Amino acid sequence: MFWPDSQASEMITHLAQHAGMPVEPAASTNDPAAYAQAMGLEAEPITLKGGEIATALNPLAPGFIRIPGQGYLAVTAVSGRRLTILTPALQLESIPLAEAVGLIRMDAAREHQFKVEQLIDRCGLKRAKGQRALDSLIDERLRGKTVGNAWQLRLPPGSAFVHQLRDSGLFRRATLFVGAHLLEYLALIAAWIAIGQGALSGRIDFGWLAAWACLLATMIPLRALTTWSQGMLAVGAGGLLKQRLLAGALTLDPDVMRKEGAGELLGRVNEGEQLEALALSGGLLSLLAVFELAVTAFIIAGGPSASLQLPAFLIWICICSALGIRYIARRRDWARARLTMTHHLIENMTGHRTRLAQQPVATWHNGEDEELSHYLRLSEDLDRAGARLTALASRGWMIVSIIALAPEFLSSQSNVATLTLGIGGMILGQQALRRAMTGFSQMGGAWIAWSQVKPMFDAAAQQPVRGSAILDSSGTGTNALEAYQLTYRYPGHSEPVLKQCSLVIKKGDSLLLEGGSGGGKSTFAAVLAGLRKPQSGLLLASGLDPQTLGDAGWRKRIAAAPQYHENHILSAPLVFNLLLGRNWPPSEEDIKEAAQICIELGLGPLLERMPGGMQQMVGETGWQLSQGERSRIYIARTLLQRSSVVLLDESFAALDPENLKRCLECVLKRAETLVVVAHP
Repeated sequence: MFWPDSQASEMITHLAQHAGMPVEPAASTNDPAAYAQAMGLEAEPITLKGGEIATALNPLAPGFIRIPGQGYLAVTAVSGRRLTILTPALQLESIPLAEAVGLIRMDAAREHQFKVEQLIDRCGLKRAKGQRALDSLIDERLRGKTVGNAWQLRLPPGSAFVHQLRDSGLFRRATLFVGAHLLEYLALIAAWIAIGQGALSGRIDFGWLAAWACLLATMIPLRALTTWSQGMLAVGAGGLLKQRLLAGALTLDPDVMRKEGAGELLGRVNEGEQLEALALSGGLLSLLAVFELAVTAFIIAGGPSASLQLPAFLIWICICSALGIRYIARRRDWARARLTMTHHLIENMTGHRTRLAQQPVATWHNGEDEELSHYLRLSEDLDRAGARLTALASRGWMIVSIIALAPEFLSSQSNVATLTLGIGGMILGQQALRRAMTGFSQMGGAWIAWSQVKPMFDAAAQQPVRGSAILDSSGTGTNALEAYQLTYRYPGHSEPVLKQCSLVIKKGDSLLLEGGSGGGKSTFAAVLAGLRKPQSGLLLASGLDPQTLGDAGWRKRIAAAPQYHENHILSAPLVFNLLLGRNWPPSEEDIKEAAQICIELGLGPLLERMPGGMQQMVGETGWQLSQGERSRIYIARTLLQRSSVVLLDESFAALDPENLKRCLECVLKRAETLVVVAHP
């Protein structure tokens, strides 16, 4: 039942294959999470805490659980109170969830077993009867404490979106949604036939009324199933889309982000929300509308005035499509104006302090009235186009259809059955067109939003370099860092800012890199740290290049503190900002080490005046901190990564001589190899 540590790679391979995930060959390793990453998958860690183990295991499959002293449980499915696991013999076995919970908490419970048993004995309970009380007391003592670890195996956010939809079961939900709606629509047609023939013939008997009522009653659970499956489909697809866009936003080229500015980036985020809402609802509506239009055309073809009504229906669809295209054009212009206003507003808010100090008050709102007037005109055009689309499409079809059916109504030889089909086609056509135009407008808005968020969606597919999982983390080279003939140019620039730069830093060296402002020092430091990719040249860390180490391996060896305007303090506790490069949640030793480094850097008075100490919220961008305090937090964050090379870019520029001396002593003591970038 248990996979031993020596077969961790084999377990991940078979687990991924059983789940239908595309995998890539990789070198074997005893670390299953590292092996999953090397295969192009992700092993999302799940912390199992006492009292919450069963709840935490619900979304696990496919995944694996670490059982101390036993090995791993490979979980393929979680259903109710049972787990389906894959054994080393490649057989599927079902075990009770309670049994797995007992195995996970066994080691942690052993520490409290003796004391709780003594308590049970003093209460006079027999062991057989007191077993439930024993388990409850142990669970209470373990509540909130970490008792085990599990990992959920999943595709990375940048993998093929179709594969993510399939693995999340959204195709099955879509099939259920379409099937439920199909049955509901057929029941609606049958109900209309049952009541329509009797109404048009002038006689309705009890049997037809009973059939009509039964069909309407049947539509109620079908409508509930359609609505439920539509909601589940929207929630699942929306979650995957948000995950993909978030991964893409974190992968965007920093130079591109800096060029666009905060306003345009916020506009992209807002359009991402629009894309999720409009694409999902509009896509489902459009899918249903296409089906309903096809059924309506089929019904009209069997009606009494098919030669008139069917061509009129097809022509009316073309007219409505032209109105929809015109609406999309108006909405595109309106969206561009809105995004431009958002960009200008955010840029003005960001630079408001500078405007207060330097810009005349009379010029603060130049151009705003013209911008608002232009936006108002576009909004009016959009509203008119939307009104024509939603109102004219369905109501106009009723008029056209009545005109097409008029000869049959006036004819003395009209057939009740075919006349029922003609009227049914008119009513169903109105409903289908209304749904189609609503879906058309929403899909048009989604298409406009997609043009804004597509760079983030595509950026998620840029997978980081994974490197080799079996290399010794210490490396074999005698030099800590080597750079040979490095050349780098900014995007859109023809002249390189770095041209054939070379540098060799031995382990234990402390290097000061000086130069005039704009000379390329920070760019060179960013290339060494892996923050920018050179166009040519060779980089080595302990004799290994970035492709061999991978992005994560390179960051473990070289930790950099960029300049203050490229560094950031998040709206989170101080301890989170300090341990940003370490595992989270931190251990007590991690927090003590962070506090000690802060004291060595002269941040002791800061910790003393913070009511929450290390847990104090420091505010977005660290606005509660001075520039010197922020600089020392950046230094502490870099040192806490325990990298072999520490690279500090202008980190001492905002410090007074006393704090500068203290920080230099701390950095020289804790950094194995040090590179400091500074002005002369």
